[in-house]
Amino acid sequence: MNQTLETLTLGGGCFWCTEAVFVRVKGVVDVESGYCNGDVFHPSYEQVCSGSTGHVEVIKLMYDPHIISTRQILEIFFVIHDPSTLNAQGNDHGTQYRSGIYFSTLEQQSVAMKVMDELKQSGLYTRALVTEVLPLSNYWAAEDYHQDYFEKHPHQGYCMAVAAPKVAKFRQTFAHLVHD
Repeated sequence: MNQTLETLTLGGGCFWCTEAVFVRVKGVVDVESGYCNGDVFHPSYEQVCSGSTGHVEVIKLMYDPHIISTRQILEIFFVIHDPSTLNAQGNDHGTQYRSGIYFSTLEQQSVAMKVMDELKQSGLYTRALVTEVLPLSNYWAAEDYHQDYFEKHPHQGYCMAVAAPKVAKFRQTFAHLVHD
């Protein structure tokens, strides 16, 4: 593994949607859908969806900080989801859809706190930010059929209604960071 790569894990609602965006980001070399920060060892999708495990649906990003910074990743993250809705994104409701930044280094934690402070000061959101910033724990990759879901099923109803608009918003807002 390249020693210069870093890992950051993000929860911003359904992992299909966040994965669909971040696979298109310059400098992101791998995106894996998974579950983290819950209490159950190796939970299944059904268990996580029940809300009983405490896990969050997340994407685990491996990225080259010489190409894209943690700050830039977080700027994208805050544009493509609503960090002011507690345990929900759009029609997806439950603790598994909570907003979260699960850091691997103290530097990532520091950058996350700074970006969130700047967002709070900006007045962009009328409600308080509810994004949790915690160290990554108890991470498990999601089942194979969840990986690259949008790429494999772009015409599936949920993908067309929810993921595709997030990808379009990313492309429009961050055109200079699109790699496809």
